[in-house]
Amino acid sequence: MMSLFKSFARPSLFLFEGELAHKLSIAGLKTSSLLKRTIEIDPRLTQTVAGLTFPNPVGMAAGYDKNAEVPDELLGLGFGFAEVGTITPRPQEGNPKPRVFRLVRNEGLINRLGFNNEGHDAALARLEARKGRSGIVGVNIGANKDAQDRIGDYVAGIRRFYDVASYFTANISSPNTPGLRDLQARESLAELLDRVLAARAEEAQRTGRRLPVFLKIAPDLTEDGMDDVAEVALARELDGLIVSNTTLSREGLKAENFTSETGGLSGKPVFSRSTAVLARMRKRVGKDLPIIGVGGISSAQTALEKIRAGADLVQLYSCMVYEGPGLPAEIVKGLSAALTREGASSLRELRDSRLDHWLSAKI
Repeated sequence: MMSLFKSFARPSLFLFEGELAHKLSIAGLKTSSLLKRTIEIDPRLTQTVAGLTFPNPVGMAAGYDKNAEVPDELLGLGFGFAEVGTITPRPQEGNPKPRVFRLVRNEGLINRLGFNNEGHDAALARLEARKGRSGIVGVNIGANKDAQDRIGDYVAGIRRFYDVASYFTANISSPNTPGLRDLQARESLAELLDRVLAARAEEAQRTGRRLPVFLKIAPDLTEDGMDDVAEVALARELDGLIVSNTTLSREGLKAENFTSETGGLSGKPVFSRSTAVLARMRKRVGKDLPIIGVGGISSAQTALEKIRAGADLVQLYSCMVYEGPGLPAEIVKGLSAALTREGASSLRELRDSRLDHWLSAKI
């Protein structure tokens, strides 16, 4: 499937502007049964993380299915879980267009979308319609750009989606909403987690279900910033970290059109930086707190490297633009083959095996 995508589908999609191509891909998933893959479950890849049992460790990151339109179709591609959003309480248009740029030579993307989405009501209606279906679907929650109480928007997301989510991700790391990353600072982060986790506790008491809450952080944190995140997270009942979002760095990019555009960089160019930050966070939080590794995953080898650097699960998105919809299934297949080569009975046996290497990597 991947070779066919690169030979035929990708050149056609690349004729369209990036955001339009994205909309076409969503429409394609809604209407095509040809993309659905039958993935044989390898019990060696199945693991329980934060109380949820994942059939495989490869997830679709937030940012693709912003409005919860195709979570089941994504699971049908072979993903072990899918994360929808980022969803804000009220609909918002996001930043002015154009705001998505392909860096073809670098196999990366720059976006400055700005949490464009249809809001809580639209996403909730779609997620309620899939009630009773199997599969892990997380909800990535955020704040409206003009919110008077940004933390209150995250609390509202917990309360609104509690009956339909498998887990939550509090996204405070997008570079495209002014001031949002300030919530990663120690005092602001403490307040955010206190209020979000208090809302989770109340909803858990109401429903009898305790849903995991993850925190998504930026790859641009300083060493002091990572210290703050780790300390605040470990002092509370946070269920895990997602490391990381897009970067503002342009280091190492090959010169081409759009490299000077503002926004968050994702795809292959962010792999090394995000993996180094992942290792640093693993070192800080210890062995028990779950971490989902994100950034530049384009193959089974890069997915495995995230795990060796300290990740329990991984997510991808941007590299599918270049590799196609067959990528998750190919990664799952490749991870099974890697376990066989290594003589390992689970991915946990390989986690942290290159932690020291990535701790010494430059960021």
